[in-house]
Formats: sequence, structure tokens, C-alpha cells
Amino acid sequence: MMYEDKVLVCADCGKEFIWTAGEQEFYAEKGFTNEPKRCKECRSARKNTGEQRPPRQMYDAVCAACGKPCKVPFQPSGERPVYCSECFAKMKAGAAV
Repeated sequence: MMYEDKVLVCADCGKEFIWTAGEQEFYAEKGFTNEPKRCKECRSARKNTGEQRPPRQMYDAVCAACGKPCKVPFQPSGERPVYCSECFAKMKAGAAV
């Protein structure tokens, strides 16, 4: 796949920055699917200040594959199956659960 430089807008400072073709290729090789939201300066500033995200709210659930109780970072609606991290990893790897 051919990549072309892309102009993005930083979510923190609002400044435009270039997401180079090389960076896009690197993201694709690593399996990242989202474009960066912050320019290099804001990413560095965020890392250097040690700004931490607040802890995620976790919800109780029961794994649809193994039946074990687990905690998930979203509120289950009951419309779709919920899997514990172990069963989810197996499914993602393509193994039968």
C-alpha cells in the first residue's frame, strides 16, 4: 500500500501537523488503526508532565465462553456476548473458544 503525507489537526493545541507516509507505514506495521490525535510537541509535553488518565470504570460481567465472572471497561447491554480477557485473547488469536 502506498502512503502519502497527511495533514492532521492536534486535539490539544489545534495546530496542523504532518503525519508522514513513513509514520503511517510504521503505524500499519504495528497494527495501529487510529491516526494520531496530538502533534509531536503535545505528545512530548503530555509524556513529560506524567499526565495520567483517570482509572477506567470497570463493570462486572460473566464470560459468555467459560462462564467465569470478569470485569470489563464498558457496561454490558446484554445484546452481545461478553468475554473475559483470556477467552477474548483466544478468539482474537483465532483459536476456538
